[in-house]
Amino acid sequence: MIGRRISNTLRPFLHGLAQRAARAYVVGPDLADAMRVCRSLDAKGLAATICAWNGEDDQPADNAARCLNEIKAIALEKLNCYVSLKAHDLRFSQDLIAQVANQARDLNVGIHFDSMGPEAADQTFSLIDDLRRQNGKVGCTIPSRWVRSLDDAARAAREGWRVRIVKGQWPDPHEPGIDARANFLRIVDRLAGQGREVAVATHDPVLAREALGRLRANGTASELELLFGLPLRRTIPVAKETGVPLRIYVPYGHAWLPYAIGQVRKNPRISLWIIRDLLTGGRSELDRLADGNSRC
Repeated sequence: MIGRRISNTLRPFLHGLAQRAARAYVVGPDLADAMRVCRSLDAKGLAATICAWNGEDDQPADNAARCLNEIKAIALEKLNCYVSLKAHDLRFSQDLIAQVANQARDLNVGIHFDSMGPEAADQTFSLIDDLRRQNGKVGCTIPSRWVRSLDDAARAAREGWRVRIVKGQWPDPHEPGIDARANFLRIVDRLAGQGREVAVATHDPVLAREALGRLRANGTASELELLFGLPLRRTIPVAKETGVPLRIYVPYGHAWLPYAIGQVRKNPRISLWIIRDLLTGGRSELDRLADGNSRC
């Protein structure tokens, strides 16, 4: 009862903090903001992923147009960068997704499908299967919170898809208590020696080191992918230790606040990061990196 009362008292306080500081966890509202960061990262030899965080009211055609603009911008500047998107934001429209995939193929830019809830997985994988026949630079995301992910990893390895492994936001509806960390490594083992290219996406340095070590030991091309704005100091060195490239996931858009507040509620540590940033007047480590004030 006391804990619940404290939680209710802190919620408005944390909400206010999120409103003030959550902008550190997204690069800005526009593609130009994302390109500025990606350009700076590219100059330091770092790869990037661009992803628009769309609002719930954004229309599929507008989201598709945003993807097309991202692809054009990456190709124009010849950046080591690919576009990440959610098929749900395009309402799984075959026409819209084909437009994005065809332009990506023509301009030689990779596209990658983020994961949504488990109910969207089969439809997303079917889309990837179709697109791979037209564009070989298509990838998928496999969350470790799902039991089905071991079979999905085997399928991705068999089909030669690029894979990003994440813990994921949505739990397995049939086994919500699954150990996401242990299953992360099971997915790694399923892909090691089999997958075409695997991105390990975690800010847990111990997990990242173990996962990348297993992939490298089996000759699997791999990289470490980190989310813009989250603490990097402990995880960045893992890329150098394991001899893999570092890629930064760079989100932009107007949906930053709901996401940030949701993350604060699910992960109290984020509130501590926000408080730290406010007290120090500091921007995120990656923001300083992108502006050239720190190095990996």
